[in-house]
Amino acid sequence: MGRRNTAKRGTGHTYNPSGVAAALSGLLAGAVRRQPRDMSLTSVSTLSTLDRTGPRRITDLAAIEGVTQPSMTVLVTALERTGLVERQGDPADKRVALVALTAAGLDYVRTRRRTSAESFERLIAELPTDEATALSAAIPALKHLQELDNQQREPATRPPVG
Repeated sequence: MGRRNTAKRGTGHTYNPSGVAAALSGLLAGAVRRQPRDMSLTSVSTLSTLDRTGPRRITDLAAIEGVTQPSMTVLVTALERTGLVERQGDPADKRVALVALTAAGLDYVRTRRRTSAESFERLIAELPTDEATALSAAIPALKHLQELDNQQREPATRPPVG
């Protein structure tokens, strides 16, 4: 992607999408490096997806995580052996199995998120007050970015709600 021109966005601050993207990317890469390496990133991401979306078909999980269905089947089998996920029948279609988090899987995801958040809290505590305040002001935008990212990862196979 080319570098966009910086422009004012009505706040008096320079708008620099390339700089923001590079800063976020670097920050996230550091966060990933600080996490324990007890499981592959695809496994962790799959557990996170199940926490965020609820039980899913293996085909949906494969599409969301960007892997083949056979690879996701192997991954789910390994997660099932460790007790982090279980297969359940789909009430809407008895022929289909859904993958769901177990209590242990939910605890794993929440502990990992809490550890990550605490790591960021320690870093933020080292910032000058004005920079920490600026980060607080950016929380709505960061949450919106997260929602957009989640939407882009979702396959079109999700059944309509309602």
